[in-house]
Amino acid sequence: MTAECPSVPEAHEETEPTPLRMRRAMGNFASGVTVVTGIGRDGGPVGFACQSFASVSLEPALVLFCADHRGRAWPRIRESGRFTVNILAAEQTDLCSRFGSGKGRKYEGLPWELSRWGTPSLHGVLTRVHADVYDVRGAGDHDVVVGRVLALETVTDRQPMLFFRGGFGVESPSAVTAPDPWGWGDHWG
Repeated sequence: MTAECPSVPEAHEETEPTPLRMRRAMGNFASGVTVVTGIGRDGGPVGFACQSFASVSLEPALVLFCADHRGRAWPRIRESGRFTVNILAAEQTDLCSRFGSGKGRKYEGLPWELSRWGTPSLHGVLTRVHADVYDVRGAGDHDVVVGRVLALETVTDRQPMLFFRGGFGVESPSAVTAPDPWGWGDHWG
């Protein structure tokens, strides 16, 4: 700030953190998008779209993701004890929609392969992070899942998928003005 340019107070709104307001406020944080995959005890592949993913530690190699308690896939992945985080490329909105919806069959007609760690690997993603479930902590309506990384696979070097203000990409006008594409029945995990 300089003497010639007086400070203008920021316009802001303080509100109670209702679920809708929380979702809108946190939508201002652009994040990458992943699909967490695993194999259920019945041997069938499961997975869910997840934007709450981060690196935790380099030594030991740990990552984390957050999964909704109400999700159908996460409890099955938790039972198996192993998962793969598939980091999506910008043009993979079809995968995000497929795994972000509670409707339909996620793997029906989808090319994928079983990794050497026994988890589904999706085609064309940027990176795959293969991990064992290391720790799980309940936090509100989600579990915070820490995974011990077994291996990393760099698949392609395309642009990443970004989720921002209820849409994909940060430069797209639709990302800023589009209504939330995820209904209350759809969950990121």
